[in-house]
Amino acid sequence: MNQQIAKACSILGSQANLANHIGVSPAAVNQWVSGHRPVPMLRCIDIERATGGAVTRRDLRPDDWHRIWPELADGAGAIQVEEAA
Repeated sequence: MNQQIAKACSILGSQANLANHIGVSPAAVNQWVSGHRPVPMLRCIDIERATGGAVTRRDLRPDDWHRIWPELADGAGAIQVEEAA
Protein backbone atom coordinates (compact mmCIF):
# COMPACT_ATOMS: atom_id res chain seq x y z
CA MET A 1 0.00 0.00 0.00
CA ASN A 2 1.23 3.48 -0.85
CA GLN A 3 0.83 5.33 2.44
CA GLN A 4 1.29 8.78 0.89
CA ILE A 5 -1.53 8.32 -1.61
CA ALA A 6 -3.69 6.88 1.16
CA LYS A 7 -2.91 10.04 3.16
CA ALA A 8 -3.91 12.24 0.21
CA CYS A 9 -7.19 10.32 -0.12
CA SER A 10 -7.82 10.75 3.59
CA ILE A 11 -7.18 14.49 3.38
CA LEU A 12 -9.61 14.85 0.48
CA GLY A 13 -12.14 12.41 1.90
CA SER A 14 -11.89 9.49 -0.52
CA GLN A 15 -10.12 8.01 -3.52
CA ALA A 16 -12.93 9.33 -5.73
CA ASN A 17 -12.49 12.87 -4.38
CA LEU A 18 -8.75 12.78 -5.03
CA ALA A 19 -9.42 11.49 -8.54
CA ASN A 20 -11.89 14.30 -9.19
CA HIS A 21 -9.49 16.94 -7.86
CA ILE A 22 -6.65 15.87 -10.13
CA GLY A 23 -8.60 14.76 -13.21
CA VAL A 24 -7.97 11.01 -13.23
CA SER A 25 -10.21 7.99 -12.82
CA PRO A 26 -10.91 6.54 -9.38
CA ALA A 27 -9.48 3.27 -10.74
CA ALA A 28 -6.12 4.98 -11.35
CA VAL A 29 -6.02 6.26 -7.78
CA ASN A 30 -6.92 2.80 -6.52
CA GLN A 31 -3.99 1.31 -8.45
CA TRP A 32 -1.65 3.87 -6.87
CA VAL A 33 -3.00 3.21 -3.37
CA SER A 34 -2.69 -0.55 -3.78
CA GLY A 35 0.84 -0.21 -5.14
CA HIS A 36 0.01 -1.86 -8.46
CA ARG A 37 1.19 1.24 -10.31
CA PRO A 38 3.46 4.10 -9.28
CA VAL A 39 2.14 7.64 -9.18
CA PRO A 40 3.03 9.23 -12.54
CA MET A 41 5.43 12.12 -12.07
CA LEU A 42 3.04 14.47 -13.85
CA ARG A 43 0.37 13.78 -11.21
CA CYS A 44 2.64 14.42 -8.23
CA ILE A 45 2.38 18.19 -8.54
CA ASP A 46 -1.41 17.91 -8.85
CA ILE A 47 -1.54 15.86 -5.65
CA GLU A 48 0.76 18.28 -3.85
CA ARG A 49 -1.57 21.14 -4.80
CA ALA A 50 -4.77 19.23 -4.02
CA THR A 51 -3.52 18.40 -0.53
CA GLY A 52 -2.29 21.91 0.18
CA GLY A 53 1.27 20.63 0.40
CA ALA A 54 0.48 17.97 3.03
CA VAL A 55 1.60 15.29 0.54
CA THR A 56 4.58 16.47 -1.49
CA ARG A 57 6.36 15.35 -4.63
CA ARG A 58 9.21 14.22 -2.42
CA ASP A 59 6.79 12.07 -0.42
CA LEU A 60 5.30 10.54 -3.55
CA ARG A 61 8.57 9.82 -5.37
CA PRO A 62 11.14 9.27 -2.57
CA ASP A 63 13.58 7.41 -4.79
CA ASP A 64 13.78 9.76 -7.76
CA TRP A 65 12.32 13.18 -6.89
CA HIS A 66 15.78 14.76 -6.94
CA ARG A 67 16.29 13.63 -10.55
CA ILE A 68 12.84 14.81 -11.71
CA TRP A 69 12.76 18.10 -9.80
CA PRO A 70 16.41 19.00 -9.02
CA GLU A 71 15.35 22.53 -8.13
CA LEU A 72 13.76 21.12 -4.96
CA ALA A 73 17.07 19.77 -3.70
CA ASP A 74 18.03 23.17 -2.32
CA GLY A 75 14.53 23.99 -1.11
CA ALA A 76 13.82 26.42 -3.97
CA GLY A 77 11.11 25.82 -6.53
CA ALA A 78 8.53 24.27 -4.26
CA ILE A 79 4.97 24.95 -5.23
CA GLN A 80 3.34 27.71 -3.30
CA VAL A 81 0.07 26.53 -1.86
CA GLU A 82 -2.69 28.79 -0.69
CA GLU A 83 -3.90 28.30 2.83
CA ALA A 84 -7.50 27.21 3.23
CA ALA A 85 -9.76 30.01 4.37
